[in-house]
This record gives sequence, structure tokens and C-alpha cells, in this order.
Amino acid sequence: MVDFSKAPEPSEKIGRYRWIIVGLLFAAMVINYVDRQTIGLLKPNLSKEFGWDENDYANLVFYFQMSYAIAYVAWGKVMDKIGARWGFGIAFLIWQLAHIAHAGARGLNGFIFARMGLGVGEAGGFPGGIKAVAEWFPKKERAFATGIFNAGTNIGAIVTPLVVPGIVLAFGWQMAFIVTGLAGLIWLPIWLLVYRRPREVKKLGAAELAHIEQDPADPVEKIAWTKLLTKKETWAYSLGKFLIDPIWWMFLFWLPDFLGKRYGLDLKSFGPPLIAIYLLSDVGSVGGGWLSSNFLKMGWSINKARKITMLICALLAVPVIFAANVDNLWVAVLIIGVATAAHQGFSANLYTLPSDVFPRGAVGSVVGIGGMLGAFGGMVFSKYIGGVLESIGTYTPIFIVAGSAYLVALLVVHLLSPKMEEVKI
Repeated sequence: MVDFSKAPEPSEKIGRYRWIIVGLLFAAMVINYVDRQTIGLLKPNLSKEFGWDENDYANLVFYFQMSYAIAYVAWGKVMDKIGARWGFGIAFLIWQLAHIAHAGARGLNGFIFARMGLGVGEAGGFPGGIKAVAEWFPKKERAFATGIFNAGTNIGAIVTPLVVPGIVLAFGWQMAFIVTGLAGLIWLPIWLLVYRRPREVKKLGAAELAHIEQDPADPVEKIAWTKLLTKKETWAYSLGKFLIDPIWWMFLFWLPDFLGKRYGLDLKSFGPPLIAIYLLSDVGSVGGGWLSSNFLKMGWSINKARKITMLICALLAVPVIFAANVDNLWVAVLIIGVATAAHQGFSANLYTLPSDVFPRGAVGSVVGIGGMLGAFGGMVFSKYIGGVLESIGTYTPIFIVAGSAYLVALLVVHLLSPKMEEVKI
């Protein structure tokens, strides 16, 4: 057993066990997004089979986001109370069972109930992931680690059009939920066997533990939401999420529909454009985290490193305003792909704000509050999207909002947290 009371020798090499944790979080996000995106990929087929109009589908997304919003803030508190190991494990089991339950849905109400169960479980994913990163990484590595595990969402979005159409065409849409759901369950026992807090892992070297714990110790006592809600930094994070999360929901749930209506794609031809878009998203997720972490290594302050990176990402998202008016499919794919990459880079840095400025005991709760507001924003935007498509049938107003949201979000973050200083509670 490692003697953690003994300081490592200066020459001792830092281990990489913490990156195994990131690998598990990455895999969980892959599964999460296969489960989440399957409904978007099947929208044209299910709408035809069950007679859904645009508002029906918008309601399906709305109720998923409603349950996600309510559960998200609760999961933040759960993660702070019982930790990432069991908190994430329980959330994963709930969302995976709910995903499988879609196969038994009959009509819109059946899908709504299944989506609400999925929302309850998936709401625990990011609070658990951010909590795990806060436990396993020093501040200077958190944006990069968050960017890596967040990149799993894009891989999940890539895997879905590769796997689901073949299952649907061969065995029907119900088996798409059953096969992917059962396959994903393999992850859970691995997580429970591997994950512990750093000081509970016997294989962890003293050098790596010292690296993880290099930041000044902060209190881990229970912190009431009432205290957190009085802090401007809580609102900086939460309103940022309110503004940008709906844009990602839109890409996830409506992008196949946009490609189908604008360029005539279907279940057999969605694959290459969606894969290209989400590969670009992966570059943004990892690149955004890497860039701000690199700025920190250059001696920049957390405030400057995070916000300059977020500004670059916000500017890269602006051209998506014109995506609906582009006639060439692959030019549109490039514009949308850069915008989704910008979202992921922006999001990776925004996600680090709670762990950058709050004590560890508050991180999960602040992430939960922000996630709840992000989902509420998604609910509002879903209704807007459904109304726009049902009334005028064009994505142009939707993409205008998408291209503007990140600059507005950065302005809000800067006004509420101009220096990103540590919060005293």
C-alpha cells in the first residue's frame, strides 16, 4: 500500500491513473449520447408511423428536458453527498433502463414517459463527471480532462448513425433501443470496480496523488443552496448554460430533420454528414480544453485563459447563422460542424467555472443548478423550434439564434464574474 504521508521524490514520474478515470467518463458519454440521439435519428420514421407533427416532436423533446432539468439540480446535490462512484453508477442504470423501455412505447404518450425516465437518469451524467474531474485533477488540467470526457458525446453522436440505421433496417426500430441499451450496460460493473477517490486507490503512486492535490486544500463541508444562489458566480455559470445548452439540444434532436428536409437525406444517407459534423465537434471539445489549459501553462490567469478561449469559440459559431441558406450540403456540414465544435470548446471551459471558483463541496450543486437552467432554456427553445417549423417551415430563424447565443453568454459570464476569483462561502 502506498504511504501517502511521504512526499514523492522530485525525480519520481507522475503516473497516469487519473486518465483511466477520464477514459471511463468518456465511454459513459458515448453511451449517453447513443441513447439520447437515437430518437432524433428516427424522427422521420417515427413521425410517419405515429402521425406526429412538428409540435408533437417538440413536446417529446420538451418533456425530456423538463425531467432532465428537475433531476439535474437534484443529482448535483446527490453527487456532493454520496460521491461520483455511486452517484454516477445509479444515474447510469436509470438512463440505460429508460432507453431500453422506448422499445415498448406505443404512441406519443408512451415515448414521453420513456423520454422522461431517460432525462432523469442522464441528468446525473455531467454532475457526476464534473465531480469526478474535480476529485481527480488539479485546476490546471480540469478543462482538458473535461474536454476529453465531453468529447465522448460527439463519439456517441457518430456511433449512432453508424449503428442504429443497420439495426432498424434489419430488425425494426424497437431493436435499436434494445440492442444499444443492453450493450451499454457492460460499462456499469467496470465503473464500480475501478472508480474510487484518489486516496482510496492502492495502485495510485505518491507522485500522482501529490499532483492531483497540488491546489490549496479547501473545505468540503455541506453548503446550502441558499448560499450558492446569492453568489454571482453561480449565476454566471447557470445563465451561461441557459443560453448555450439549448443550441446543443437543437443540433442533437433536429439536425437529422434539417438534413432530411433541406438536402433530401434519409436513414440510409444521414451517416456521412452527421459523422463529419460530430468529428469536428470532437476537435472543438478537446481543442477548447487544451487551449485554455495551454494558456494557463503560459502563465495566464484562469480568468484570461478561459475567457479568451470562450471568445474564440463564440466567434467561430457566428457563421452558422447562414447555414440554412447554403445550397451545397458539404459547405453546410462544414459550417455546422465548426459551430458544434465551437459549442463544445465553449462548453468545456464553461464547465470548469464551478471547480475553478467554488470549493469542492459546492461544485456538484453549482453544476446541478446550471444544468437545470440549461435544460429550462432547452425547453423554451424546443417550443420555439416546433412553432417556427410548424408555421413557416424554415430553420433560418433557429440558426440565427444559434449563431448569436455564445457571444451573449460570454458577455453574461464576464459581467457576473469579471475576474473569476475564488468564491468565499
